[in-house]
Amino acid sequence: MNVTVLRCTRALELLAVLVLIAAVGRASARQGESSPQSALPLRHQDELCRPLPPGGVCLQLDNGKVQLLHVQGNVYMLAGTGGNIAVQIGDQSVMVVDAGVANMSDKVISAIRALTDKPLFFIIATNMEDDYIGGNARLSQAGWALPNASNIPFGHDVSNLTGLKLPSGAAIVGHINMLDRMSAPTGQKAPVAEELWPTDTYEGDDWRLYNGESVYIYHVPAHTDGDSVVLFRGSDVICTGDLFNPLNSYPVIDLKKGGSIDGYIDGLNQIIELMVAKENEEGGTYVIPGHGPISDRNDVVNYRDMVTVLRARIAAMVEEGKTVEQVKAANPTFDYDGLGNYGATKDMFIEAVYQDLSKPRNQQKSTAGGGR
Repeated sequence: MNVTVLRCTRALELLAVLVLIAAVGRASARQGESSPQSALPLRHQDELCRPLPPGGVCLQLDNGKVQLLHVQGNVYMLAGTGGNIAVQIGDQSVMVVDAGVANMSDKVISAIRALTDKPLFFIIATNMEDDYIGGNARLSQAGWALPNASNIPFGHDVSNLTGLKLPSGAAIVGHINMLDRMSAPTGQKAPVAEELWPTDTYEGDDWRLYNGESVYIYHVPAHTDGDSVVLFRGSDVICTGDLFNPLNSYPVIDLKKGGSIDGYIDGLNQIIELMVAKENEEGGTYVIPGHGPISDRNDVVNYRDMVTVLRARIAAMVEEGKTVEQVKAANPTFDYDGLGNYGATKDMFIEAVYQDLSKPRNQQKSTAGGGR
């Protein structure tokens, strides 16, 4: 399969067809009065969640193992489904960031339906790990792409008006580097099943969408060179994927997939610049991390400082010519050990940083910049 065919060539087509969504939404609302799953009580559940403080639990599934929490504005967080999932409810449709593991997809869909009956339109993938993309196929099938797809609500097929006929299902959005690493040239076996691949990609530093509020997707090569972070500007919520995990002792840096320690620090600095604290570095912009609780600017700053300090310590030992075993024996992470319970062990982290900083300087810069 030619990967370039899947690149972001549908932007103008999306723009041309999006104007039809409002009409479909109005027709859907009229049909909802006679539908066995009426829109009224589901939207009432959304209204009950909105007054909750950040982290307020809206819904519990699977004996409390899965929780739906209101973050703020139009954004909710699903925890307990693998990686954290963001659910954003727009005027006419729903957008999610990451899809969790495959075997939790039905619970994810149930939680979304408890909030709203609006169709799922976009799935944004922040990285290519199984606990973030495993549910891509199931969630995409539960949504719809455009009003000319085959599974849209109430049968509003407008392909005759647009001249387009796209596959059914919600669009899966990710950086082109992610698609390149998940796919393979025609005739070769891809490392990831095709139904999990992004269907829509962006190639630059950022991409912008709109779903009741401005949505900014930023390319932040850190864990891998295909990572993204997402800013819901109106709700003032950022989704970081594996760039920030407050329950992590240390970042997971996948050097084979283009990750780098400098990319991590650059990425953390970038999202800190996007955040505005309400008072004393607390509140204000909230972060949905890849794993762990809803966080604020102070949490991200502390994590960035930890990563920066450890990079400097290991870099100094690399400059002194120490071996990786000597660096481990020096225990540069001693004052941060035991802070987390997910992700890289300290040995994994030290090895990755050591290998990264031992590269020739020009190769480090290329990796940190995603090869751009």
